[in-house]
Amino acid sequence: MNSSLLTSLVILCCIINIATSLDAALETVSKHGRLSVSGTQLMDSHGQPVQLKGMSLFWSVWMPYYWNRATVDSIHSACHSNIVRAAMAIEYEGYLDHPDVEMQRMETIIEAAIANDIYVIVDWHDWNGEKHLSQAKDFFDKISKKYGSYPNILYETYNEPIDISWSAIVKPYHLSVISTIRSNDPDNVILLGVPHYDQELDQAADDPITGQNNIMYTLHFYANENKQWLRDRAQNVIRQGLPIFVSEYGTCDGSGNGSIDAAETQLWYNWLDQNHMSYVNWALSDKDESASSQIAGTPPEQACQDRYLTESGRIVVAQNKK
Repeated sequence: MNSSLLTSLVILCCIINIATSLDAALETVSKHGRLSVSGTQLMDSHGQPVQLKGMSLFWSVWMPYYWNRATVDSIHSACHSNIVRAAMAIEYEGYLDHPDVEMQRMETIIEAAIANDIYVIVDWHDWNGEKHLSQAKDFFDKISKKYGSYPNILYETYNEPIDISWSAIVKPYHLSVISTIRSNDPDNVILLGVPHYDQELDQAADDPITGQNNIMYTLHFYANENKQWLRDRAQNVIRQGLPIFVSEYGTCDGSGNGSIDAAETQLWYNWLDQNHMSYVNWALSDKDESASSQIAGTPPEQACQDRYLTESGRIVVAQNKK
């Protein structure tokens, strides 16, 4: 083989490696632009499928010391993420009681995500959203007016509906909030929670929201509890045409504790990647529980550095880099 041909092959290999890199830290907003939904797939501004992988912040009221620019910088660079989820508490002395405090925290994270060239989920982190519809609409009206022009934004309108009816309660709530957002932001993706902690996707598949663009339905799983049966359910609703976004997952129990199930987590990763689905880990937290990605006392600017990662954190960061 002559030297010029060898050089050409090396350059070609480098180009291919860059083009097919799945390290989420490199899959930024400037590369993919404003997102949309086509069929069941999240798409970028070039009409290509895109996958987001990243970290969710812990409840804003209980871990506010991570709600800052330094943490988002770390989430991007050290956690190898192209998305951060801002889980803003609604109850428990959250937005309902201190709207100005919580709005400032949310805006700090949004602006840090924009500065880092990554996506951000604006999460109305509520288990009783239908009881707080007017507050949710007011919040999303303000956010979509201020930030709806940025391609970084995704809206999560209801974190985890509990055991209530999709058709009678959750769907009408979503339709009302969607209308509010779309009056200011016609394009950015909206994520919709489903009953029983974002697991009863079949209810939504049987009665989907129609006449709306760029909406997806959220699936949450915890690997030590939610296994093949939930993947089967999700695969079935994908066949029915329901687009899914995993806005929260854990490597342990749904309680945030219990043992780490690395093998089951890997089965989930395999399935998610096969379906080119996006997923966000719970949580960027140093709480003494299994779901936390950081050991106690991790400084925001050191988040996801090797010496500060928990067992769960090591699994998640390694996957975000693949």
